[in-house]
Amino acid sequence: MITFADVTKKFGLGSPALENISFQVERGEFVFLTGPSGSGKTTLLKILTKEYTPTKGDVEFEGSWLSKLRGSQVHKHRRKIGVVFQDYRLLPELNVWENIALALQIIGKKQHEIEERVTDLLELVQLTHKAYDFPSQLSGGEAQRVSIARALATAPEVLLADEPTGNLDPQTTLMIASLFNKINELGTTIFFATHDLSILATFSHRRLHLDKGHLVSDTGNPTQQQAAQPPAKPEPSVEAAQPVAKPQPASAPTTAKPLFKVPFFGKKKSDAPKKPHSSVVETVVQVDTLETKMLQTLDKESQKEEDKSAHQTKKEK
Repeated sequence: MITFADVTKKFGLGSPALENISFQVERGEFVFLTGPSGSGKTTLLKILTKEYTPTKGDVEFEGSWLSKLRGSQVHKHRRKIGVVFQDYRLLPELNVWENIALALQIIGKKQHEIEERVTDLLELVQLTHKAYDFPSQLSGGEAQRVSIARALATAPEVLLADEPTGNLDPQTTLMIASLFNKINELGTTIFFATHDLSILATFSHRRLHLDKGHLVSDTGNPTQQQAAQPPAKPEPSVEAAQPVAKPQPASAPTTAKPLFKVPFFGKKKSDAPKKPHSSVVETVVQVDTLETKMLQTLDKESQKEEDKSAHQTKKEK
């Protein structure tokens, strides 16, 4: 499904953020990206969403090389990927329902489809009772669950999580990680960037470990595992004790269904929360108008300061 082929990314004249990165990920895999801060985890994720372009090498996504994508193809590619951030990035002027529904509204989904989808997502993250609360009324764990639901709104095939538990307490951290695990079991491919040892000790998914821009280990790559480990002593039971490599052959059939594909989970209309008190589009327009007025005010204040400074300079002369 995803192939990184000898990918290098440089910023300026310094050391590469990523250097000669190569690996493959099959559909439905759960992959941990591990490594210290500055090791290249975020850069790798941004290359996958085509926010960054590799300096060298390329990435294949579902049979298409990202370097070949142009214009509207980039937007279509990004719709296949959901992103969950460490700082949630919820719109404070919108309530929980509206934050999740916004992406569906933008791509033109009908109202009844939006209501069904948002209802399903709120049940998945167990926040139905918080549908009309605003981000300021949520705990960190609740805000992150809303962020996850929003990322899943358009039924992405891949979910990227960049340190999603970095701001959470240990108990909430494991709860969020378990939610990602459940989402993966429903069929979504997941990249989960973390250096949280409690998560890595709890879940035995494949790990890609980065250090200073280099891929130093891959638990899903038997060849690299052998190269990284010293030769084992010749004991009869060694072969039997070796763990089976995680990735399945490409020809193996995938039984898991894609996450949240239409039709939904067959909920009755009466089970869905009522339509939000205001239109999402109207709310966004109001926010944009307010922001425009604020910028205009700041421009006027800045101009006044410049005029005052120029007058003072002229007076001194």
